[in-house]
Amino acid sequence: MMNSDPLITLIVIGHNEGERLIRCLNSVRENAYSNIELLYIDSHSSDDSPAKARLLADHVFLAKQRGAAAARNTGLAQAKGDWIMFLDGDTTLAPHFLSHALAALQAQSKLACIWGHRVERYPNQSVYVQVLDLDWRYPPGETAFCGGDALFRREALRQVNGFNPKLLAGEEPEMCFWLRKQGWKIMHLDIPMTQHDLAITHFKQYWQRTSRAGYAYAAVSSLTHTFWVKEVRHNYRQSSVLLTLLLLILLGLVTYPLLSAAAFLTLTLLMLRSSWRARWRSPHWPSLLLYGIHSWLAQIPITLGIWRCLRDQATKKRASFANYKATPK
Repeated sequence: MMNSDPLITLIVIGHNEGERLIRCLNSVRENAYSNIELLYIDSHSSDDSPAKARLLADHVFLAKQRGAAAARNTGLAQAKGDWIMFLDGDTTLAPHFLSHALAALQAQSKLACIWGHRVERYPNQSVYVQVLDLDWRYPPGETAFCGGDALFRREALRQVNGFNPKLLAGEEPEMCFWLRKQGWKIMHLDIPMTQHDLAITHFKQYWQRTSRAGYAYAAVSSLTHTFWVKEVRHNYRQSSVLLTLLLLILLGLVTYPLLSAAAFLTLTLLMLRSSWRARWRSPHWPSLLLYGIHSWLAQIPITLGIWRCLRDQATKKRASFANYKATPK
């Protein structure tokens, strides 16, 4: 019997994901939506990811060059469906997301993309995961961009030639910018989409990931000349304020204790204000307090990431990032 549901091509990308990849592929195979083509695109893993993927995926391909954008483009070139769902190999797909997202796309002809809620699979794994889990929270409605997990209309992807393979970070927001320039819309639905395994347990991993975000801000703003330009300026301002207050705290401890106390109080109030403004993200106040601290302290690695991008652009050096995520055993 022929399947009456439209074909959705699921493109999973991964690099040394280990058991996370198996969970991801199984979540697709066990999905409530029935008419699925499952492709796995491997970004030169050193483990046995391709061999494991062949047991579950319809086809396995090797990305022609490094980076998530290139891997997704490789999958897009091989896909048969008119509806394309991208997944990162460290995620699992919610059982009913595809049917709800496809119905929303079919109902509005100018929708290019639908995405839902991504949450951390192990939010209590570390203080870093607890805080970064809140970064995934977005209010429903029309948005400027989506993340790496989303269902797309193939026609829209074709108009912008997919993802920019020159970008190793920020490729999804950059592509969404050009989609909106073409008159397309991006929509966030208030439904579960994926669970993510961030697997950050050490400060070094947190620093690398946050610095990479700064690099993405600078790279995308330089390509679009408008998108994320305000964010880059905002990061400069916040990091300047943060460094000034930290300097006053340190100097005041030696010479002017009252100055140190005033600077410390100012920084504390700024962090509390950030926590209060983020209260829509979670009802859990300890997490919000940590998020307020993160929103300020993260400005240093973000700014360093911005500077690194500007340096690479000036020297025409291609971006290179260490894998912040530990390979599962």
